[in-house]
Amino acid sequence: MSENVAVAGYLTPAVEGERLHISGLLVSFVSGLPQLVFPMVAAIFGVRKADNPVLIPIVIAAVLIFSLFFRWLAWLRFQYFVGEHDIRVEKGILNRTARSIPYERIQDVSIEQKPLARMIGLGEVKFETGGGDGDDAKLSLVTLEEANRLRALIRSRKAGVAISVTPDALAHIEEDAHPIFAMDGNRVFVFGLYSFSLVIFAVLGGLAQQFDFLLPFDFWDFKHWIGLAEERGVSVNQINGVGLLAQLIFAFGAIASLMLIGFATGVVRTWLREHGFRLDQTAKGFRRRRGLLTLTDVIMPTHRVQAAVVQTGPFRKRRGWHSLKFVSLAQDSKDETNYVAAPFATLDEVWRIAQAATIAAPDGDERLQKGAAKYWLTQLLVIVPVVLTAMAALMIFADAPLHRTTLLLLLLVLPGALFWLDWRQYRFGLDDHQLYLKRGWWRQQMTIAPQVKVQTVEIAQGPLARRQGLASLRFGIAGGTMEMIALPLATAVAIRDTVMEKVAAVDYSAINQSH
Repeated sequence: MSENVAVAGYLTPAVEGERLHISGLLVSFVSGLPQLVFPMVAAIFGVRKADNPVLIPIVIAAVLIFSLFFRWLAWLRFQYFVGEHDIRVEKGILNRTARSIPYERIQDVSIEQKPLARMIGLGEVKFETGGGDGDDAKLSLVTLEEANRLRALIRSRKAGVAISVTPDALAHIEEDAHPIFAMDGNRVFVFGLYSFSLVIFAVLGGLAQQFDFLLPFDFWDFKHWIGLAEERGVSVNQINGVGLLAQLIFAFGAIASLMLIGFATGVVRTWLREHGFRLDQTAKGFRRRRGLLTLTDVIMPTHRVQAAVVQTGPFRKRRGWHSLKFVSLAQDSKDETNYVAAPFATLDEVWRIAQAATIAAPDGDERLQKGAAKYWLTQLLVIVPVVLTAMAALMIFADAPLHRTTLLLLLLVLPGALFWLDWRQYRFGLDDHQLYLKRGWWRQQMTIAPQVKVQTVEIAQGPLARRQGLASLRFGIAGGTMEMIALPLATAVAIRDTVMEKVAAVDYSAINQSH
């Protein structure tokens, strides 16, 4: 606990705040070593130009000591205060900042343990208020016991209950949680096979581009690679001279290698992220833990769930695999805008988790309606001028009429097929309690939102939609939006009135007090 005293326009703590764990200084220093590569390389090149190699280890040591000193200074000037109504973080070496986060504004408190921090029992506490991108504040690093104590303390303060967070109380909290979904090693591996990725080539290409100045040759000089091949007895003429069967074998081998790398990359990335995935249901909400090297521990209260998003794909759906995400005020991470509750689950498992968040499974598709087909037809006709422009360019620059005909078919048939698939998968509807939106032919997604969670409803009509008597219906929910398209105007008005009548009958102050 701490109180602030205003002195000459500055906030001065009357009580000494708490510091991060001193071992975190070593963790941050080691983790930041890759950022020192460029300064050290630049310094080494400068020393080499001076033709004094004795100075190289001295320069490297100076850069490391310089970095460690400033990290120690930043650690010394970092403090956090746990008050009656908020948690305050003060930091800054020259320019001091003091950020206060009221407990009632904190939507999520997560604990993350990266490999090195995990080895020495430290964790990073992240606070999110849903007011912007990323984490609003974080404590890097504290002991795992302190991280759990802070999370339990903030949860109790948000609930308006003053408790003493002791190890026995934390153990009791652990006992209250029971698993509702988990992924074993076999399921994580299968999930990885569905997560085909070629990101490894982008990473290698980026590294080659960043560090090509360290190589004795130009990495992107293909003539150099051809020269190396010819030095080893392989020439371009020999490759062109092989038979058709051999060329097909080479092509098949290249494609097979590419596929193998893609599947292997997907499995490794998935295993690192989802290893040990476990979702527990607690008295207040959900607790999710996952990660092989970087372990994350995130708790989200049930009443923060604004909507459920069930996703699948054409291949996953054939095997019955889906994913479940919750739309909430707090995002899952910088890469995930929603809280991942089950990344790879059967429909029965998905609906069981959704039911725990008071979201029911749809009662078949009989309540869902198709959008007006003329909406998609109009969208297709809008791109016709683009197709004609492309055809005019082809007639000018292309010689073979067969190429023009083939490309014309592609330009017309491919967009038409994509629009048709989108129209075929699109559905919208509502029942007495929930809104439903189903869309996507490749990334098939169904969004389910309780009507009482809707904050705003907007009817939108563009120039073409007005002439067609169509409208879009946009629902504003905390943490995201939900938009129904290609609705007849009368249907959009009827849905808006129904939802607003449902929302107006809810006493939200009573809901907030109950949680």
